[in-house]
Amino acid sequence: MTEQTLTPEPSAPSAPTAPTDPTAPPGAEATAVPEAMAVPEATPVPETASVPETAAAAAPAPAPAPKKTRRVLRGVARWTAAVLVCGGVGAGAAMGITAVERTDVPGLATASDGRWDYPELTLPALPEGAPRPWTDGNEGEIHHADLRKLLLPAPKGATVDPGLNGGWAGLDPYLALLAEKDRGEAERYVADSALRHVAARGWTTPDGTTTRVHLLRFASVAFAEDFKDVTTEKISKSDGLPPGVEEAEVDTSVGGIDVPYLSLYAYAEAEPYGPEQTRWAYIQAGDTFGVVTQTRRGGTPTVPFQQTVALQAQLLG
Repeated sequence: MTEQTLTPEPSAPSAPTAPTDPTAPPGAEATAVPEAMAVPEATPVPETASVPETAAAAAPAPAPAPKKTRRVLRGVARWTAAVLVCGGVGAGAAMGITAVERTDVPGLATASDGRWDYPELTLPALPEGAPRPWTDGNEGEIHHADLRKLLLPAPKGATVDPGLNGGWAGLDPYLALLAEKDRGEAERYVADSALRHVAARGWTTPDGTTTRVHLLRFASVAFAEDFKDVTTEKISKSDGLPPGVEEAEVDTSVGGIDVPYLSLYAYAEAEPYGPEQTRWAYIQAGDTFGVVTQTRRGGTPTVPFQQTVALQAQLLG
């Protein structure tokens, strides 16, 4: 999964827009082909050394060397130079191919691994003088940024749910994530836990995967941690499951996500499941409790789930 690096925006009264992340570097250019090395002509055949007249008279004169010998030597030199040139061109081309990315070479493009195309992410600006969580002066681990700005945006090509368009959502959309028999107890518990705000966003991608992201901000980190403990304990007892889910198992696909100061728990509907499968994850970050839920007919893909959870965790961290 490509993870994106989040760049915090500077604190300002008017909440200025933060710079976005730099894009990935382009593929390296092919190495230039070196020029062929000059090959000297073959050394000419030396003329016959002079001999004493007596020896010349006694022995017959040697036969003259064929004129084509020099031509042959020069031809060999030309072929040697041609071979060197071809070898240089081949080596240069090989170096060029290995230096660029596979996706830059026609016919060698790597197939997509299923990741969604999310917009570049930036952390929202804070009110003037407000520290970010887990920094000096914020021992309460409070998110002072607008909770709606901490929601993960929908990926490109997705259809946004008009009822969950990134605004304040109230409690009912969150309760809809639970089986009907568990909603009353959850509503009473939340009412006693000093819940401050709920923001949510939902979308459906062209492959049929439906995603819901809910963020619940409590009055303190103690309430958020207690809500997380109660929620995960219910799951361990096969209780408090999403609608239609009979049994859950731990989803280890998000095991590589490592964001400091966060608590992350992920689950998947165990087989055999019905027409749809559900995956969901709980993210507790300071005073905020996040839920990422995905469902799809025939089974939820692993890579988009892992990617979505990782990016939402980074926004909360």
